[in-house]
Amino acid sequence: MLQYVHVAMVTVISLILFLWMGIRVGSARQRHAVTAPATTGHPEFERHFRVQANTLEGLVLFLPSLWLFAIYVYEPIAAGLGLVWVIGRIMYMMSYVKDPAKRGRGFGIQALAMLVLLIGALGGVAWAMAGEFMSRG
Repeated sequence: MLQYVHVAMVTVISLILFLWMGIRVGSARQRHAVTAPATTGHPEFERHFRVQANTLEGLVLFLPSLWLFAIYVYEPIAAGLGLVWVIGRIMYMMSYVKDPAKRGRGFGIQALAMLVLLIGALGGVAWAMAGEFMSRG
């Protein structure tokens, strides 16, 4: 399993990022007196909440794509693309909380990285299936 150590580290980093976002939501909730279970209130709290929720939605696509790309294509490239996704997510978080209209660059960076991982995973799995089919001849 050491062959996937880089992707494993990117996975842990992405989960730490998500945890950090949750802490930021909690801080904004406390700072603006938005009591649980409310998910609306002060605009800054809502932006923190949306960043975390949107990241959770993205993790559902990102993590399987990251691992499938690593397994069926090439692990170092998967890890590099994973780091690009994390950096894009951080940029998205910082810009969205300050001014939602300026979230585009970070969103675009992470979306492109995720799309490459997803398409690469699809291609890698399809190639492996074709090879298996051809070997049965």
